[in-house]
Amino acid sequence: MRKTNDKSLKEAIEQMLNVYKIKRKYDETHVVTAWPDLVGKSVANRTKELFIRDKKLFLRIESSVIKNELVMMRSQIIAKINDEAKTVLVEEIIFL
Repeated sequence: MRKTNDKSLKEAIEQMLNVYKIKRKYDETHVVTAWPDLVGKSVANRTKELFIRDKKLFLRIESSVIKNELVMMRSQIIAKINDEAKTVLVEEIIFL
């Protein structure tokens, strides 16, 4: 039997992330680690640098062909990332 102030582990972790104001950083780290699943292993292997700052995803891609493909798929990649994070985490992609 649950008491009125009992919480599930998921609720407790989410509350802790919000209290310490690290939820956004946690979501950003999750997206960086999930990059191969979001875009595929071939693109992830060509990605040299990947980080999120101020709702912008910064990418350094070693292949110009893949970079051009990603430029054309920009909105789809942003949608995938935001769906994965279940919040608006990225609004723009900048290629370095």
